[in-house]
Amino acid sequence: MIIRPIRFAQFFPEHAMTDTSPESKARAATAQLIRDYYAAFNTGNSEAMLGFLADDVIHDVNQGERRQGKDKFRAFNARMDHNYKEELKDIVVMVSKDATRAAAEFNVHGTYLNSEEGLPPAKGQKYVLPAGTFFVIRDGKIARVTTYYNLTDWITQVAG
Repeated sequence: MIIRPIRFAQFFPEHAMTDTSPESKARAATAQLIRDYYAAFNTGNSEAMLGFLADDVIHDVNQGERRQGKDKFRAFNARMDHNYKEELKDIVVMVSKDATRAAAEFNVHGTYLNSEEGLPPAKGQKYVLPAGTFFVIRDGKIARVTTYYNLTDWITQVAG
């Protein structure tokens, strides 16, 4: 008896996606946009990151206030660069069928450089933290960035 794998597209050809379909090209472009954004993050190039954002970008962070616009995003990045040195690893990017939403899951490998108010004192502590970000894409730019991570886990790692 020969067992053959069942392919979803065999039974639902209307849902099959080829590499040349407009939908597939849009999804690939969105995935590349997110990868390029994170490549800029990993090289510490905040100005390059800003180039991937819409002018009116909405930035929501875990345990923080909503910021809107590139100037506020730039200020947030400056504070983060001063207090943390981070690299994202094991990045997985997922894109919606219409390519207007995306998500990324990754591990943050970081060093806590300078103390932030309300958080434990910084002494160069290292941490590894799973995190995720949700994106809205508009006209080939990132229009919303919403990041989530477990703050309690981070505090445990740096206070411990």
